[in-house]
Amino acid sequence: MNCFSDCSTTVSLVTRQTLELWRGTMKEVGGKFGTGVLSYFKFLKWLLMFNIFSFLVNFGFITIPQLIYHPTPDIPTGVSFKGLEILTGAGYFSHTVMYYGGYSNKTQGTGGWPEYNMQLAYFFTITAYMVLCGAALIYSMASSFRKKYVLADSGLGGAWQLLCSWDFSVTNERAVRQRKNNLRIQLKESLSEKVQVALLPLTERLKHYGVFLGTWLLSTGMALGCGASVYFLQSADKASGSLLEEAATLLLPFVVSLINLVVPLFYSLFKKIEHYSNPRMQVYAIIVRNVILKMSILGILCYYWMKDVANTFSCWESIVGQALYRLVIVDFLFIMLGSFFGEFLSNVIGTKCIQSLGVPEFDVARNVLDLIYAQTLAWIGIYFSPLLPVIQIIKFFILFYLKKVSLTQNCQPPRRAGRAAQMQTIFIAILFFPSFVGALSMVAYTMWTLPPSDNCGPFRGLNTTFSAIQIWMDDLNGVDGFQWIVWIYQHVIRSEIFYFLVSLIILVFIYIFRQITQGRKLLIILLRQQIVNVSSSELSGPKCLVHQCCCV
Repeated sequence: MNCFSDCSTTVSLVTRQTLELWRGTMKEVGGKFGTGVLSYFKFLKWLLMFNIFSFLVNFGFITIPQLIYHPTPDIPTGVSFKGLEILTGAGYFSHTVMYYGGYSNKTQGTGGWPEYNMQLAYFFTITAYMVLCGAALIYSMASSFRKKYVLADSGLGGAWQLLCSWDFSVTNERAVRQRKNNLRIQLKESLSEKVQVALLPLTERLKHYGVFLGTWLLSTGMALGCGASVYFLQSADKASGSLLEEAATLLLPFVVSLINLVVPLFYSLFKKIEHYSNPRMQVYAIIVRNVILKMSILGILCYYWMKDVANTFSCWESIVGQALYRLVIVDFLFIMLGSFFGEFLSNVIGTKCIQSLGVPEFDVARNVLDLIYAQTLAWIGIYFSPLLPVIQIIKFFILFYLKKVSLTQNCQPPRRAGRAAQMQTIFIAILFFPSFVGALSMVAYTMWTLPPSDNCGPFRGLNTTFSAIQIWMDDLNGVDGFQWIVWIYQHVIRSEIFYFLVSLIILVFIYIFRQITQGRKLLIILLRQQIVNVSSSELSGPKCLVHQCCCV
C-alpha cells in the first residue's frame, strides 16, 4: 500500500508539473535573470489565463449557441475574404460572429432545439466575466499588498538587503556575479539616499523642484497633445467600403502605436535632467507618465466611440469592435518591432559599434505596461467583439516566446532587479485602476445608457441593453413560482438602499481588518523589542559575573 501511495503521489506530481504551462522556461529565466525579470513572464502568463477563461466563457455561452442555430453567417452578396481582413478586421469579418452584429436577437429553439435566450446569454456572460475578473484582481492586489507592504518591515533597510535579499533561484555563474554586483549597487544607493537629502541646500532643492515641475508639465502636455491628435485622426477610422478605404483604417492604430512607442522613449530622457534622491521615485515617475499617456489616448478613443460613432453608424457596435481589433493587431506588430529595434539593435550597437553602451537591460516596467495596455483593449472590446480574446491568446503565446528569445540573446538582468520584483503590487494596482475600472466603466456605460443598434446585434430594438432584463422580469411575473425573483429584482437589485448598505458593510470590514493589521504590526514590534531585551540581558549576565569575581 505504501508503494502504491508513493507511486500515485509521484505520478500526480509529474502530471501536474507537465500540465503547468511553461514551467521549464520559467525556471530557466529565473535561474539566469532573477525574479525581477521572471515577474514579467509570470504577469504575462497570468493575463493569458484571463483571456483563456474569457474565450471559453464567451465561446461556450454565446458563440456556440449562435453557430448551432445559425451555422452560416449572413454574408452580403459581393463580399468575400480578401486577406486584408486579418489586419483590419473589417470586410468579411464584420458579418461573422467575431463582432456584436453577427449575433441574433431571437430566442433560439426552433426545429426541436431547446429554447435559448441570446439576449440574456449575451448580457449575463459579459457581466459575469467582468465581475469575476474584478474579484480576481482585488484578491490578487490585496494578497500582494499584504506580503509586500503589511508584513514587510521597512525599518530593516540595508541589513535586510545584505542578509535576506539573495535570489536563490539564480543558478547561472555569470548571473550570480551580476547579482552580487547588483546587490552592492543597491546597498550604495540605499546608503546614499539619506545623505543626498541631507546634503542638498535650500537653493538646490528649489532648483530640483522647478525641474520636476517643468518635466511634469511637459509630459502631461505631451499626453494631452497626443490625445488631441488622435481625436482629430478619427475621421480616417470610418466604415470601410473599397479596399483602399479598408486599408486607410489602419492609419489610426498605426499612429496610436507609434505614439506609445516613441513618447515613452522621450520620457526616459527626463532622467538626464531630473535628479531624484530616491532611485525608486524615478521609476515611479516613468510609470505614472506612461500610464497617463496610454489612458489619455484610450479615454479619447472611448469618448469618440460613445459620442460620435454611436450616433453615426447603423451597426456602431461592430464598428467599435473592428477599431479595437485593429488596435490589438497593430500594437502586437509594434511590440515585435520594439523587440527588434529596442533590444536586438541595441545589443549589436553596444557590443560591436559603441562598446561603452554595453548590453541593454530588460526593461521590466516598460514591458509590463505594454501588457497592461493590451489587456485594457481586450477588456474594453469584450462587449463589442466576444471573440477578441482569441486574438489576445495568440498574441500572448507568440509574445512569450519572442520575449524569451530576445531576453536570452540580447539582454542582461536590470541593475535594479530587486526593485523591479518589489513593484509587482504596483503593476497589479495599475491593472485594476485605471485599466480594469476604466474598461468596466466603458462597458457599463454602453450597456446601461447607450441605445443599441436597430439593425444588428442581440439587443436590436431595445432602449438599452439592460432593457432585456426588464423584459425578462415581465415575462417571469406571469409565471407561477418565479415571483420571488421579480421581487428581488424590484426591491433589492434596483434599490439604492441595498447598495448603500453593501458599501457600509464593506467599509466596516475594511476598518476591522485594518485594525487587526495594525495590531499585528504592533505585536511584531513588541516581540522584536523583547528579543533585543533578552539578548541584552544574556550578554550583560556574564559581564556581571566577571566583575563580581574580580572584586572578590
